[in-house]
Amino acid sequence: MRAWQVERRKRTRHLIELGGLVVKAGILDLTGDDRAMIYGALLWMADKLQSDQSEHARALWAAKGKQAFAVERATDTPTIS
Repeated sequence: MRAWQVERRKRTRHLIELGGLVVKAGILDLTGDDRAMIYGALLWMADKLQSDQSEHARALWAAKGKQAFAVERATDTPTIS
């Protein structure tokens, strides 16, 4: 397989995994699959990460995500917050 094909497959897998997080978090159901709303929320996150509250947001969101993954592993049940 050519190098560009390997890289393309890696990128595709990465994008699918990121989309899976959107589903896992329940965002599709909560927004009614409103892509403009989802995009707007992601833009809000990006703004927050570029603000003076960046470190606080990173710490808060990372802790919440780690906790959700831990609960999911412990109960073998996907978490939706």
